[in-house]
Amino acid sequence: MSGTPLKTAGKWGDLGVRSISAAVLIPAVLLDVWLGGVWFRLFVALIAVLMAYEWTALAHGNSPVQFALHSAAGLCGAFLPIEAGLTAALISVIVLAIVSIGLVQWQVGERPFWTLPGVAYAGCSAMALVQLRADQAFGFLAIVWILVVVWAADSLAYFAGRTIGGPKLAPVISPNKTWAGFGGAMAGAALASVIFVQFTGLASPLGLMVLAALLAIVEQGGDLFKSAFKRHYGVKDTGRLIPGHGGIIDRVDGLVAVAMAAALIGTLRAGADATGRGLLLW
Repeated sequence: MSGTPLKTAGKWGDLGVRSISAAVLIPAVLLDVWLGGVWFRLFVALIAVLMAYEWTALAHGNSPVQFALHSAAGLCGAFLPIEAGLTAALISVIVLAIVSIGLVQWQVGERPFWTLPGVAYAGCSAMALVQLRADQAFGFLAIVWILVVVWAADSLAYFAGRTIGGPKLAPVISPNKTWAGFGGAMAGAALASVIFVQFTGLASPLGLMVLAALLAIVEQGGDLFKSAFKRHYGVKDTGRLIPGHGGIIDRVDGLVAVAMAAALIGTLRAGADATGRGLLLW
């Protein structure tokens, strides 16, 4: 009997710190999304550079050259889609990735897997967020919808996983993830999308509900990608920037995965100039 309270406390021990961090960060993020323009691009650039720092610290042994290449990709993703176009941004990130991989090959004599995707991870994440927000008519709503869906998926996965428990989703990669949490993520994302549509008056609530549930799968995949990265290097967190959450990659792993998928969907449906519209209107 005496062990039960301790076990329960351990299960929810990080909830208080996580809640405080979220209460501080969420209003700041929403304000920056609302401001848009250069303020949003600067914010995205900062996130991308922090991601580059954490990635190169683990995968490249804090190499200053690799940090410069990864950061440059993030800056290209944040600024070039508006200044020079999406194609120029993509080409720049590809060139930086080739240089980064070539440098690893030259220095190490091989190309370990986790040294390969970092440049694209930072650059394409930034590019996706900026491209979505750049839609004059639907950019703000598109980013907020993504944030709501991701936050709901992450929160419901957390609570469902710890409350219900059960079979593990991917025990080798992430021992704490369960199928209950996975289902909670999909349900939370779908419900959050329905509520969002009711408040904003967007059309096709059913279409967005289904899309939100599918993007919750992408969100969970982004989390597993990060977990595999951390497990390879034997670390609990990618950094210590955010109390209760770890590093910046720990916090945005699902968000950037969803943003990249959402930007691709929106662009394919409505073109690069109306990515938000292509995402939200079905």
